[in-house]
Amino acid sequence: MLKYNDNSRIVIVFSGEAMVENDQDKSTYRLAGYAALIERYDLDVIPNCHKSLVTASGIHRINSSGAVIEEVYPSKYWPGDTLGDHLEFALKYDGTNLAILASLFQKAPEEDLLKYVRSKPTGKYARRLWFVYEFLTGKTLPLDDLKRGNYIDLLEADEYYTLTSARQIRRQRVNDNLLGNSRFCPTVRSTDILRNFETADLPKRCRQVMAGYFPELLKRALGYLYTKETKSSFEIEHIRPTTTRTERFVAMLQLAEQEDFCRKTQLIEVQNRIVDARFRDSDYQLRQNYVGETVAWQKEKIHFACPKPEDLADLMEGLTAAHERMNTGGVSAVIQAAAIAYGFVFLHPFEDGNGRIHRFLIHNILARRGFTPEGVMFPISASMLKNPANYDASLEAFSRQLMPLLEYSLDEDSRMTVHNDTAIWYRYIDMTPQAEALFRFIEQTIDTELTSELAFLANYDKTKKAIQEIADMPDRQIDLFIRFCLQNNGRLSARKRASHFVFLLDEEVDQMEKAVQSAYGDSVL
Repeated sequence: MLKYNDNSRIVIVFSGEAMVENDQDKSTYRLAGYAALIERYDLDVIPNCHKSLVTASGIHRINSSGAVIEEVYPSKYWPGDTLGDHLEFALKYDGTNLAILASLFQKAPEEDLLKYVRSKPTGKYARRLWFVYEFLTGKTLPLDDLKRGNYIDLLEADEYYTLTSARQIRRQRVNDNLLGNSRFCPTVRSTDILRNFETADLPKRCRQVMAGYFPELLKRALGYLYTKETKSSFEIEHIRPTTTRTERFVAMLQLAEQEDFCRKTQLIEVQNRIVDARFRDSDYQLRQNYVGETVAWQKEKIHFACPKPEDLADLMEGLTAAHERMNTGGVSAVIQAAAIAYGFVFLHPFEDGNGRIHRFLIHNILARRGFTPEGVMFPISASMLKNPANYDASLEAFSRQLMPLLEYSLDEDSRMTVHNDTAIWYRYIDMTPQAEALFRFIEQTIDTELTSELAFLANYDKTKKAIQEIADMPDRQIDLFIRFCLQNNGRLSARKRASHFVFLLDEEVDQMEKAVQSAYGDSVL
């Protein structure tokens, strides 16, 4: 990568070194913020989304080509060498990463943090770090409560999605506007993608789509949409549900806007209703769960390892508490749905059914929060099913970074044992990629699945009326005729005519085919 500094000298960047043309000196980057602390304390963590470096010479520049944004600062930005120096720099420039901070506070000397806080007792970064330390560790630092000063927000509202009804913490005079608590606290960064989706007002777009159709048609469409969502959710997992299991899932979807299912008793009830009776759970998992596939004899490919059983109950209590906190905290409905539904599938508390419950929770939260119009079900799972790479990417954004950190073994019966402490990585997940993905799926659902479903039914009614005027056949025969034509580019095949419609005249068939083609247009040609 070529850059020009203020003296018009070319700077070439190679793997962390900056070499200046016609200059005998080689200047190296110095890690700053989280990157420096991760190296200093040898932390095993999921990388932060932003990595900071300071160079002795050169200009401020950013490399955003990879998953992690690398930002290089001129020498004047060097924060200093102490723990407090790099922590303050991290909050200023790298963001608030609870998982890294939780790992750091397990290793860094408490006295080093105390020294920093005491040096700036009313400084906003010192107060934030003081609160976060006690929040993450459960320890109380030997510091007196602050008696003066304005309250400050823990997270900047223009950088993160936060609670509008924050808890005032008198000790540090901080507004705790986090999305969760110390047992489970996702973060979602306010990215350009998310801000654009918020501005697009997808609920309004959904209402506009529906406004073009009569209530009778919308009522009929709802039945189709419930079934489509159910079948799509099962098909994502390559499952063909029985009629009974399909009906049970549809019945739950119909209750999505009436009852809050993100509670332990209700979650167990949902799991029992949608899985094979042999795999019903009466509690959360008591053995190590994982997602994998057999690739050879006695060889498993592990895609995702779930939390350790001894951590699961506490994490799930944290998840449901975070859900309650967001319910009344003024958080965007889609942000809440992403944080809770994806959080659920990452915690994976049951033997079977986690994916279907995860997708069901999306509907449950959006419906109860009023994001979707009353009585409307739009098939998000159908969009996920049609875009499997995007759906997998939304899951792998977390699992791909998590797996290298896990130390585990499988016995001869493929039972997994996880050997290191892992709870931190599940407690404090950056859910930004999942929130962006969910917004995309919702947009696709409104613009494609919902629109096409309503248009199909409207066209069907138009076609049915036209066919009835040509030949007054029973509804079942009309359904078959339309279906066979749609399967054959708008025409009735000779074989289907011979087996089902031998009684029709040639001119009747011709007119009926034209009715189908007129109603469905290019989609059948």
